[in-house]
Amino acid sequence: MGTWDTGPFDNDTTADFAGHLDDAEPEERETLIRGVLTRTVDATGWLSEGEEAVAAAALIAAQCPGGESIETPYGPEEPMPAFPDDLRTLADKALARIISDEAGPASNWVDPADWKQWRANLTRLRTVLAPPPASIPLFDVEQ
Repeated sequence: MGTWDTGPFDNDTTADFAGHLDDAEPEERETLIRGVLTRTVDATGWLSEGEEAVAAAALIAAQCPGGESIETPYGPEEPMPAFPDDLRTLADKALARIISDEAGPASNWVDPADWKQWRANLTRLRTVLAPPPASIPLFDVEQ
């Protein structure tokens, strides 16, 4: 395995993850994505599924306002289900965990010279995943 590039499906592990998503029944795809995100958030020590969590977060972000579609031959070919809003928060938590682990997925995924770009891509995903702030009325007007 060698490094590829800084995109969410730009390595062997995430290309395999896309294949697993394509092979899964449509109703199982959300469960696969939720599982990899949950295990990444809850992991202690080495993030064994950090790369897949980045790919999962990118799939969720693609459905959010401002999200970018996954345009790579290494991503899933089958359509993804509409993801529930709670996955946005879970994906953001997983990305926060990954970003904080400099010796984790980035060390195997990208060349050291590309690490800053990889981190910027994750930060951009987190920006898209961040739920919009709740609107709070400034005044309580009774009529």
